[in-house]
Amino acid sequence: MKTVCGIDLGTQSCKLVVYDFEKKSVIAQSSAPVELIAENDGTREQKAEWYDEALKACFDKIDTGIKQSIAAIGVSGHQHSFVPLDKTGKAVYNVKLWCDTSTAPECEELTKMAGGEKKLIAKAGLPMRPGYTAPKILWLKNHKPKAFAKLRHILLPHNYINYLLTGTYSAEYGDASGMAIFDVRERKWASKIGKLIAEDLESMLPPLIESGAVAGKVSADAAKLYGIQEGTLVSSGGGDNMMSAIGTGTVRDGFLTMSLGTSGTLFGFSKAPVIDPTGNLAAFCSSSGGWLPLLCTMNCTVASEEFRSLFGLDVKAFDAEAQKAPIGAEGIVILPFFNGERTPNLPNGRASVNGITAANFKRENLARAALESAIFGMRIGLEGFNELGFKAKEIRLTGGGAKSPLWQSIAANVMNLPVRVPANTEAAAMGGAIQALWCLNNNSAENKGKKVSIKDLADEHVALEGGSASKDDAASAATVKPDKKAVADYNKAYTHYSRYLGALSPLYK
Repeated sequence: MKTVCGIDLGTQSCKLVVYDFEKKSVIAQSSAPVELIAENDGTREQKAEWYDEALKACFDKIDTGIKQSIAAIGVSGHQHSFVPLDKTGKAVYNVKLWCDTSTAPECEELTKMAGGEKKLIAKAGLPMRPGYTAPKILWLKNHKPKAFAKLRHILLPHNYINYLLTGTYSAEYGDASGMAIFDVRERKWASKIGKLIAEDLESMLPPLIESGAVAGKVSADAAKLYGIQEGTLVSSGGGDNMMSAIGTGTVRDGFLTMSLGTSGTLFGFSKAPVIDPTGNLAAFCSSSGGWLPLLCTMNCTVASEEFRSLFGLDVKAFDAEAQKAPIGAEGIVILPFFNGERTPNLPNGRASVNGITAANFKRENLARAALESAIFGMRIGLEGFNELGFKAKEIRLTGGGAKSPLWQSIAANVMNLPVRVPANTEAAAMGGAIQALWCLNNNSAENKGKKVSIKDLADEHVALEGGSASKDDAASAATVKPDKKAVADYNKAYTHYSRYLGALSPLYK
């Protein structure tokens, strides 16, 4: 038996799946939690050694025989987070996370040095935002100069896991494109932006490799530590959104993936760069050989979790409560900016409940408004896709919120697109496994140089509710189709939401 392994290092946990590609079945999976350092100034950090421990814990939970069957490994990791290493591969400071907003002053500093936001977008395809990696590097230089002096290797979380497995440093285009020091058009480091931070910054960045390339092979030390075979192929890997795109079959034009987790993302595959002059859609590369324009919100399931905790309800009971309320929650609108916000760019944003009257102040309306607020935030991205000429056919829904039938319905009707849900809920880890299989096939002597398409592999191995991921008539097998009346009602509710967003945003800039 030969298998492939997908690893997904998330903000809250590390997850691992072992996939039997001949039987098209996940035969083992495990997870381990990762802690979080949070402070009131927007700081969100973790320690690199926590990643070491979580990875070992995941492998330790897998049967030895299954681990020995692994022929290739693909790694997914949360994007943008800055893993700063010294010349020996040890962290010089904590990992500053994607959701850290304490770097807003560094964003202003870099934007000013670059000559303004328009010039940044022209050079790298991205504006400078607190979530991206570049301002985190400058933050280390400004606030921890002794640590910065020891800095020799700048990695992202998935690069770091690849390093633990292989002992080699590398980066691929997809995850690298979210650092704001990468030229997304030319697929190379944006040297001029890097020099704004430090003259020798590019020497600290890892070599770039193609998405289908081999990042390295499992070292003898890693084989002994994790119980896997020395020499096992490790694919390039990618950011969690890039790998979720593979894991949901979003590897061809026209499909969008919407991920409903702590953060919310909406992204679609494109054969050509998609540069948004407003900066709302990030002009990322994919990890499957194209581009992946993406919207990210920092507060997706956050509002529903906060209100669910306040009400003392489990997930099903909270959804049942929200189901009692009509579309638009009788005029109640929640701006869910509990963690500040990335899109729209409001790092100092605060959550608010708006439109309350004596008549509509009901628990069911608050529950409904919390769920709706997450999808209204996503619609900002869909409007950006439409304006840039991206023709969406359907949405692949993933993340914890994808399990909710009510949220599926809200997504289909707010976005006015059919929604389908992957059968495997671990989209990023599954994307890692499929990319590992792609790498294995294209580097196997048995294939005699014949290249295998990532699209063909996604069609074969991504299972969606209702059938194959590849059919052009997939909308006919949608999990949820939009309803005309509900779409019209949500258009009105979204206009209401947009009015409050426009009025309150100036308070948080």
